[in-house]
Amino acid sequence: MNNSIPAMVLENTERFQNRTAMREKVDGCYTDIRWTELRDNILLHASCLLALDIKPDERVAIMAPNSPEWAYADLATMAIGGVSVPVYHTEGIDTLVYILKDSESHALFIHSQLIANELLEQLEHLPELRHIILLSGTLEHPQVIALEDFLRLSPATRDGRIQTLLGEISQDRLASIVYTSGTTGDPKGVMLSHGNLLSNIEGCARLFDIGPTDTCLSFLPLSHVFERVDGYYFMLYKGAVIAYAESIDTVPADLEAVKPTIVISVPRLFEKMFARIMERVTSSPWIRRKIFFAAIAIGRHHATNQIKGDRDGPLLKIQMDVADHLVFSQLREKLGGQLRFFVSGGAPLPANVNDFFLAAGLQIFEGYGLTETAAGIAANHAGAFRPGSVGRPIEGTELKIAPDGEIMIRGAGVFKGYWNKPDESAEVLAGDGWFHSGDIGELDNDGYLTITDRKKDIIVTSGGENVAPQNLENSFKSDKFIANAMVYGDRKPFLTALLVPNFDNLERYARMKKLSYLNHCDLIRQPRVLDLFRRRIDELQQEMPSHHKVKRFTLISRDFTSEEGEITPTMKIRRKNIAQNFRHVLEGMYLAPGKGVHDSAFCVIDNNTDR
Repeated sequence: MNNSIPAMVLENTERFQNRTAMREKVDGCYTDIRWTELRDNILLHASCLLALDIKPDERVAIMAPNSPEWAYADLATMAIGGVSVPVYHTEGIDTLVYILKDSESHALFIHSQLIANELLEQLEHLPELRHIILLSGTLEHPQVIALEDFLRLSPATRDGRIQTLLGEISQDRLASIVYTSGTTGDPKGVMLSHGNLLSNIEGCARLFDIGPTDTCLSFLPLSHVFERVDGYYFMLYKGAVIAYAESIDTVPADLEAVKPTIVISVPRLFEKMFARIMERVTSSPWIRRKIFFAAIAIGRHHATNQIKGDRDGPLLKIQMDVADHLVFSQLREKLGGQLRFFVSGGAPLPANVNDFFLAAGLQIFEGYGLTETAAGIAANHAGAFRPGSVGRPIEGTELKIAPDGEIMIRGAGVFKGYWNKPDESAEVLAGDGWFHSGDIGELDNDGYLTITDRKKDIIVTSGGENVAPQNLENSFKSDKFIANAMVYGDRKPFLTALLVPNFDNLERYARMKKLSYLNHCDLIRQPRVLDLFRRRIDELQQEMPSHHKVKRFTLISRDFTSEEGEITPTMKIRRKNIAQNFRHVLEGMYLAPGKGVHDSAFCVIDNNTDR
């Protein structure tokens, strides 16, 4: 194993030479970038950073969408001993300034000319920031340099100095400061060493049979450690091709164009794929619906046999062939036709979504990890798969469950601490090497880990009952009429919820029931709609203990958004922000007396939190 990420990548260029390393869409068509081109670009960018007098251990930030240029900047920074600091390209100026100031970054690669222009007004607060490399467009300012001009800075002789610096990097050297997406409070800078990152890559390599014939479609933000380690470094380690989606909106078209064998994503995107498929099915003629659901039932039977290690009987084999021909092959074609498996992480995957894809022969390997553990520390894979779990620990990682249910982690992937935050570091890093994950979970007798919820998200009612809201929310989202949900009730006498309707399905229901309405706000206020949701919620909660049931809910007319600070870039909900934005609505549910008259609808008119 190499001592650093860039050394690993550069060594692989000698192995793979003229094979394709990356694919990028240019003028509507995908073009290939060979391993030799990748190497040349890393060295060119590294040389230009040296020309800007960037020194070892200095921080270089990157704020750009996924692209080969992102990778060049990242690997070049680390190749000269620098520290890469990724920033979500969707963040606003305030978060960017916070990260640049906290990390004391000396240079910034940035794609957005608009944000770069706003940043110029903040330079007096950023004394360490010397250079802004603009990846798109131009700006007249002494500290701003356009990419084309930056790439001309490389001296004629460069490789010797870079190789010297590369050779001085040890596995313990700081490679990156990755800022958490901040579901609560300001983001914290997680310090990851080259050894942290390499240990994760090595552990994954023992689980997943991936090689140069594989292609991974990259669309999750590279600023997120899950995509960065598993969809970028790990793919380069194994020689797989990374194809960059043009944007999150073009993923369906990119799947068909790229024909990936591997797709890495978060549960919210699988939920949306599932919802879209079910919308098409439910609106199709009855015979197609009948065939589809019969195929899924057959697929479930086949999948159960596979998990148990049993063989299909002769009749089931014939049924599977028919189901595959009529239904499953068409689903695969929509995903490019070459898909081997999905990988899911970042949050628990709803059971009904996992069950559907498994029945359709599109296996989702769910894993678990955190920014502080350099991504995945447990995963399901072809050799060990248990639906509902996040798999067993990868090699070199130890797990244990604390008395209060918290998952404790020890291993080579555990981070060095939080940048500039020794007290917070000491709180989560025990003296014996165990990291307090902040997640609640269980280990079964076979070593499979199941995640219950975030420790800080656990609701404690005024009656002292502990409730994991994520389980309830995933249960609600399994209903075809519910697109999103947030459960509320800490220190309250009972649970309440904000529910975001699936308006495609709800409008179809309204047409069927001949309901007249003006808009979404009017629709969710209809008594028959409220009654529909009341019945659906009661049915979903039928088997739950009383203190785990949502007693009151409010339908809201829009989904949670990043613009309102309500979701992270990887689509996890920010409970504190949602509770603040909808505080009057939430508190109002505890004021209405009686049962059966409390459920309501709330129309979001504007961005005013005092709605």
